[in-house]
Amino acid sequence: MHLSEQELRRRHEREELQKMGINPYPSELFDVTATAKEIKENFNPEQNNFQEVSLAGRMMSRRIMGKASFAELMDSTGRIQIYVSRDDIAPGEDKDLYNTVFKKMLDIGDFIGIKGYVFKTQVGETSVHVTELKLLAKSLKPLPIVKREVDENGVEHVYDAFSDPELRYRQRYVDLVVNPDVRDTFIKRTRLVNTMREYLNERGYLEVETPILQPLYGGAAARPFKTHHNTLDMTLYLRIANELYLKRLIVGGFDGVYEFSKDFRNEGMSRFHNPEFTQVELYVAYKDYYWMMDLVEEMVERVAIALHGTTEVQVGENVINFARPWKRFTMFEAIEHFTGIDISAMDEPQLRETAASLGIKLDPNIGKGKIIDEIFGEKCEGKLIQPTFITDYPVEMSPLAKKHRSKEGLVERFEAICNGKEICNSFSELNDPIDQRARFEEQLELGKRGDTEAMVLDEDFLRALEYGMPPTAGLGIGIDRLSMIMTNSHSIQDVLFFPQMKPERQAE
Repeated sequence: MHLSEQELRRRHEREELQKMGINPYPSELFDVTATAKEIKENFNPEQNNFQEVSLAGRMMSRRIMGKASFAELMDSTGRIQIYVSRDDIAPGEDKDLYNTVFKKMLDIGDFIGIKGYVFKTQVGETSVHVTELKLLAKSLKPLPIVKREVDENGVEHVYDAFSDPELRYRQRYVDLVVNPDVRDTFIKRTRLVNTMREYLNERGYLEVETPILQPLYGGAAARPFKTHHNTLDMTLYLRIANELYLKRLIVGGFDGVYEFSKDFRNEGMSRFHNPEFTQVELYVAYKDYYWMMDLVEEMVERVAIALHGTTEVQVGENVINFARPWKRFTMFEAIEHFTGIDISAMDEPQLRETAASLGIKLDPNIGKGKIIDEIFGEKCEGKLIQPTFITDYPVEMSPLAKKHRSKEGLVERFEAICNGKEICNSFSELNDPIDQRARFEEQLELGKRGDTEAMVLDEDFLRALEYGMPPTAGLGIGIDRLSMIMTNSHSIQDVLFFPQMKPERQAE
């Protein structure tokens, strides 16, 4: 293992501290009574509050000035200046804690615990006057030093930024330390999920858990990850969706169930796709897809307000307004709107000719539904910036959706498109077991033609439907995609703590 000069020096300091009888990684509790943010927002010199505080965090800067020094401590809420005087932290004859430990053996990135009282400096900066200092964890690798300066116009300039995506995604722990805006992104993501959960709980829907390892993968059109269970000696699949299990619970008598689930699809990667992703799926009995559109509008509008205080969200160069109501197009209306071509009555050969005339290359193995989806994806989806519902899909594209009540050859399905990408998918769920079996069999035929994403036939799910499932509306919302929009993030990797990456190249 190659070590830099800094790493060698820090390891030497660790050994020297141990020789002095100081444990660089002590075990005992350090009682924290205040945070940097709490102090900076609430300290009042006239009230003389915060006169006994205990904080802990990383030391992020230090200015040594003889017998006294200023440093900066960062905890999970932000940074605060601390003032360290030799005679305060080492009041007796032995001044090693200041002269040797603090000045020579502590480094940027080390975790320290301090006790003291809060005051304002002559320039008015809220600071902590340290009366006790303790090393809590020695950092053996140096942090990247990101310098931030505010010019006379109030504009912040960043120097030596830790901005390389490869390093940021692979070493997220460093990214979170040196780039505070990254932490804010993930805090907003959690708030987004909590807002949705609160919304669904208020309506009395039950949060549940369903299997991740499944004997049959279903509920979506995607390639699965495959594994083997040794004891049962059987092939299992990481779920691509949890739809079929949640519908079983509707059969079992629950009127509304939802799950925030990790799903896995063995497909390509891009700034919009990660093989492991999060979605929330919701199923409510006695409802239809029109009702579900209203719920989506209301829930996502609430998320925007919870995160931003307004329905308007800046996403790249666009300001997206999530205020209700959202625009609605049928899929055929959208294609005609953006291409000028009405494809609603075309058969498969005509659709292939139309796709070719539009410059769209098609896999020869895909069927009619996938061709329509390709045309929509190439010519329409990217142009839908404001939240828009696309409704009434061809039956071939939607094997789990109920046939449209008035439009032959279509199903009752919608997707919400925003900023050029799908963020949710919903059906009036198919509950006719005979129709469902026929749809599964059509999928098997597509699989024989070479469609690697065609669904498999699930006999147990069909058996459940035969016991009877009430009319049901179902919904799936991609949490990662919605988080990208709500945090103005360019890539899905920016809203995943630990995105999937190629193996790291190891230095010889």
